[in-house]
Amino acid sequence: MLMPSMRGPVLLTGVALALTCGCTGSTGTDSRDNSRAGASSPVIPVVASTNVYGNIVQQVGGGKVTVVSIISDPAQDPHSYEASTQNRLELSKAKVVVENGGGYDDFVGRMLHSAKNSSPAVIDAVKVSGKAPKAGRELNEHVWYDLPAMGKLTDRVADALAKASPADADVFRRNAKAFKDRLTALERKERQVKAEHAGAAVAVTEPVPLYMTEAMGLRNKTPADFGQAVEEGDDVSAQSLQRTLSLFAHKQVKALIYNKQTSGPPTEKVKAAAEDSGIPVVPVTETLPQGEDYLSWMTANIGAIKSALER
Repeated sequence: MLMPSMRGPVLLTGVALALTCGCTGSTGTDSRDNSRAGASSPVIPVVASTNVYGNIVQQVGGGKVTVVSIISDPAQDPHSYEASTQNRLELSKAKVVVENGGGYDDFVGRMLHSAKNSSPAVIDAVKVSGKAPKAGRELNEHVWYDLPAMGKLTDRVADALAKASPADADVFRRNAKAFKDRLTALERKERQVKAEHAGAAVAVTEPVPLYMTEAMGLRNKTPADFGQAVEEGDDVSAQSLQRTLSLFAHKQVKALIYNKQTSGPPTEKVKAAAEDSGIPVVPVTETLPQGEDYLSWMTANIGAIKSALER
């Protein structure tokens, strides 16, 4: 869930709020092959629900795709976003559409349902990930923090682009492999944190980073009803808030991972309690920060969590 921040958290990383499309930064593509292919095949129009997925598509497609990311402003909430006429026009031209799914960006489904004379290949990241709700818990739809899931998504994107432009299939699959190789290197970094800090307790203001913290072997001690209320925009009960604040007063966690794009009185109190107790605050975001690509963003997140644990 995205809402404008009321005030900025103490940062352990240089990650900034995203204000532009995430199709920036190094793409890791083979520009020579893309240039040669460009003489014989058209550019593929792609629409992504957020700039996170837009950037991944750009890295796989290189110069053979034009990507429109509908959500790139951190003030835009995917849960309640209403599509504009321009969004509908862009989607009507798309050959490939990438959405998060899982109830996160339902506006894409509504647009597709109402679109006429349009039948793009639709990639649902949650479905591709194979994630399912855990017993007694709702689905954590923030699958872009799950690196193996993004590896699966990368393959699916390459397949869809190859179908749209068969002449460039080898380029797309080669770019996808290069991207996945770098994802694998990041997974090794997560395992290194796990080897050094498995079982360490952390708190989160929302379940946004939990796939990453679980891969690192970290325990989330935040009361489930606190994170759920914040994510849904509901009131946090006084009892839930007090239980969360006590994690810091009694030094029960080694870090607070704070969604800086969602801020309100309860999360501000939690952040202040962590700071007052000398517990590191690690900010994370839901959209791609300005000047970052997906891989550099995830590298920064892993590094920031690791640094916090080492303090």
